[in-house]
Amino acid sequence: MPPSGAKDAFVRKIIHCDCDCFYASVEMRDDPSLRGRPLAVGGRPEARGVIATCNYEARRYGVHSAMSSALAMRKCPELLILRPAMEKYRIASRQIMAIYRDYTPDVEPLSLDEAYLDVTGSERCKGSATLMASEIRERVRETVGVTVSAGIAPNKFVAKIASDWNKPDGLFVVRPHEVDAFVAALPVRKIHGVGKVTAAKLEKLGITTCLELRAWALVDLHRHFGAFGQRLHELARGIDHRAVQADQERKSVSVETTYVTDLKTFDECAAEIRRLTEELDERIVRAGVASAVRKLYVKIRFADFQRTTVECVGDATHVPTLLALLEKGLARRNQPVRLLGVGVRIEEDDPARHGQFELFEDGPQPISDR
Repeated sequence: MPPSGAKDAFVRKIIHCDCDCFYASVEMRDDPSLRGRPLAVGGRPEARGVIATCNYEARRYGVHSAMSSALAMRKCPELLILRPAMEKYRIASRQIMAIYRDYTPDVEPLSLDEAYLDVTGSERCKGSATLMASEIRERVRETVGVTVSAGIAPNKFVAKIASDWNKPDGLFVVRPHEVDAFVAALPVRKIHGVGKVTAAKLEKLGITTCLELRAWALVDLHRHFGAFGQRLHELARGIDHRAVQADQERKSVSVETTYVTDLKTFDECAAEIRRLTEELDERIVRAGVASAVRKLYVKIRFADFQRTTVECVGDATHVPTLLALLEKGLARRNQPVRLLGVGVRIEEDDPARHGQFELFEDGPQPISDR
């Protein structure tokens, strides 16, 4: 059901704002000589560093966030990788978020450079979400010196996709009567939560677009994708009732998958842990919380629906450690596995204490069970 409240009596106006290659943009703002050359912000290639973000010149070589710095250098030998200056980025983020809150108190930050705004009841710009987004983008450009791409739609799902439509430095509007056609043409890979594995399963079933997905009954989607089938059924129709939740304090970042066919061996589970860790790394980088990671954990739900979580102290993802946690968890029950998850628990502290990607270069601490 849609969230309750006065705003539900009419169509919501959601803006999704996303700064363009944020960390790299701040660096180019402060040193204009960096513009026009392949640039990334991240860790050292020789120390298992990871790319946090890169500019569009670097992306032309196939460099992208969450890629190892060593691989990025192989793809683009001329790539300049700068160490992250997190406090500088946080200052810029606070300035940007303050501008957003000039238009509505309903601002939900997703990371330092990304947020949802519910401007349904805002009287700014005569209530026009399009004009508000245009004004916000101009103010951020003038006062902070970075560009923002924005998407406007009646819900969060469509707004987020729209913000990526005209990147960089773009704006795209999907009006209520346009949602159905807009979503129908989307590749299923655009659906939030559809990663490589789910996309491959969908394509194996002959489903590549949301229009094709709509032809499947809910019961059939549930049979193939478990509880996620309900979400697929709704998002393929552009239905998303999630409310913008202002200033949520993030306590963890995680990723998990429920399997249609139970995993029966350690090797099967280990392969999934490796895949999930890659997705987790991307989420951590995107959320800008690498410097706040304090614990790692593995979540397991067995075929009998019993659950267990094993965690340890650690300040960065580390596959061997996560596999050790997996082994401990599996030993607790002699059952096949229907769900696996990996995650990190975070604790914000003084950002000046840590460089974002120094944490990817340190080994984990000893394992302790939860």
